[in-house]
Amino acid sequence: MTETRILGLLITDRIKEAGRTQKLLSEYSRLIRSRLGFHELNENVCSRSGIIVLHLTGKPEEWKVFEDELSRIGGLEVQNMSFTY
Repeated sequence: MTETRILGLLITDRIKEAGRTQKLLSEYSRLIRSRLGFHELNENVCSRSGIIVLHLTGKPEEWKVFEDELSRIGGLEVQNMSFTY
């Protein structure tokens, strides 16, 4: 059986937490197959909150360590979905 993991990250203060989050994403880049980010942006506003969706590769044990480290960042909420096929 194969397992696929999708992580959703809600960043409540991008200005404050973007640096720490990006550093951790870079450290664990070997696990990230795809990355997609969303935040509101227009002529008048650049939202302080944002969402990142990650499609992970690798082993479930590695995913757990990565998720635990992400969860230690204040202002960052981590949710996951797993699919087994």
